[in-house]
Amino acid sequence: MSINQQIRRIFMNPGIEAIRKRGSRIVAGDVRMMPAVSLMFASKVIRSMDGLKKPFVTIINSITNQIPGHAHLGVIGAILEKELKRLGFNVWHANVGAAICDGIAMGHFGMHYSLASRELITDQCESIIGAHPCDAWIGIANCDKIVPGMLNAMARINIPAVYLSGGPMLAGRGNTDVNTIFEGVGKYGAGKMSRKELEEVTCRACPGCGSCAGMFTANSMNCLAEALGLAVPGNGTVTAERWANKTRTRTELNPARVALTKRAARALKRVLERRIRPLDIVTLRSLDNAYVLDMAMGGSTNTVLHGLALASAAGIRYDLKRLNRISDSTPNICKVSPSRREIHVEDVHRAGGIPAILKEVAAHSKAPLTLSAKTVTGTLGDAVRKAPDADGDVIRPVARAFSPTGGLAVLFGNLAPKGAVVKKAGVDEDMMEFEGPVRIFDSQESAFDGILKGKVRDGDVVVIRYEGPRGGPGMVEMLSPTAAISGAGIRAALITDGRFSGATHGLCVGHVSPEAAAGGPIAAVKAGDRIYINARTRRIELRVPAAEIRKRLARIPAFRPKVRHGWLARYSRMVTSADTGAVFED
Repeated sequence: MSINQQIRRIFMNPGIEAIRKRGSRIVAGDVRMMPAVSLMFASKVIRSMDGLKKPFVTIINSITNQIPGHAHLGVIGAILEKELKRLGFNVWHANVGAAICDGIAMGHFGMHYSLASRELITDQCESIIGAHPCDAWIGIANCDKIVPGMLNAMARINIPAVYLSGGPMLAGRGNTDVNTIFEGVGKYGAGKMSRKELEEVTCRACPGCGSCAGMFTANSMNCLAEALGLAVPGNGTVTAERWANKTRTRTELNPARVALTKRAARALKRVLERRIRPLDIVTLRSLDNAYVLDMAMGGSTNTVLHGLALASAAGIRYDLKRLNRISDSTPNICKVSPSRREIHVEDVHRAGGIPAILKEVAAHSKAPLTLSAKTVTGTLGDAVRKAPDADGDVIRPVARAFSPTGGLAVLFGNLAPKGAVVKKAGVDEDMMEFEGPVRIFDSQESAFDGILKGKVRDGDVVVIRYEGPRGGPGMVEMLSPTAAISGAGIRAALITDGRFSGATHGLCVGHVSPEAAAGGPIAAVKAGDRIYINARTRRIELRVPAAEIRKRLARIPAFRPKVRHGWLARYSRMVTSADTGAVFED
């Protein structure tokens, strides 16, 4: 597929098309726009009429102290704005709302808003650029759905753009992170941890600003942005802060993150001068590159959802079965918390970061990595060739890979005809093949309550349904139930049409498609049925005859939405299945 074909397929509207052609000249090059110019003087964006001759770039930030990964983005934004002005630009600095912290939204109804907010973020970026035409823009985010929301907007708007993250959080003392606390709740519920011990770890596991320290969804997406080519090298692994004292009780802004911010500004200048647009970068091959990295480092299952959404925004058809083909040829050479609890993203950076992972995979495997793919700084190979060799511990050589195949797998079978996703890198070897009786719950809350009350036992297959894009609505993450199972030491599998946090580990199969609310086979499952899962052969089967499944589905009444008013009601009506990235119908 050519770039021009992609652009034609995603024609937006006359305004966005005009911005692609004329950029800021729409408001800065026409005498009829003098009232707009006066308002630019008022906000100090320009200080003289000669200033109109400069290009206009927009920073779209996502500052909020409701998310530790975003609490410092005002400082990052100010550094970026100053550097862009030094490079000769007029700078607009805007901010999006609806930035949600999954860790705070988890465990209550607020989690239903998380995935839905991805669409709001993308729409806000389109609105900001569409109403205030500029020549290029840079998105600053760090966590959860804000990152893919901005990446999707870059593909949708398709003017020169760069993505900049705020950087990962440092691990807490004793190699702790937010997942330590979630699992602590499970241990507390099982009587394996005291309230005092739980409070103590709560106070030290998250020491400062940044996206939570493991290879959870936020850091997975920030790393994938490097492989996609929309971010500068180091984007996903240079920490937001560094320790400010030897006792590791105080943190401060990391000078390396400041330097990376300035490199991002220079990258924006480069893509603007060379007229390199996001759809020159986001191609079928660059998506493959991102998923090769994902397989090699065992990233979050949510990357599948967000990668498919980005493909949709770029006008690229991306088949889920393609992921399995990538997995077949990509060894899993890096495991980070939660899969390897003592290793965090800061350790990956010390070992050479994302370029070092890709260098080992490129040199010693058959992974479909395209090093000539364009990036905002040149080509993917530019960074890979400069990277150090695998250190042998954090990044293993291919000859000693954790697994000869990738860390993610898409399962198919009569329970998930359109696919389901499992993070193989987080599954213990003795759980790769599993069969057991079903314990069924029709919401995350009832499942969490049931686990804490001892209703789930060793050998069970826990099914949580009606939590998909439509059914939830919003595909709530299942970290609380999975952490409770892990913390209690229960040997059980979990299956859902919802999704899992990047902090999840264990045999947890999510994104089951079609979802229960759409009449998928998962709606036909009954308590006591048996389900077979094989993560190696990528099969998931309900041990019930096909005729009986059809009979059960025919008896189920039409799904009645749980939310009937407000934004979530509109979202439920418009969203599509997880196997398409849970994007909106056009």
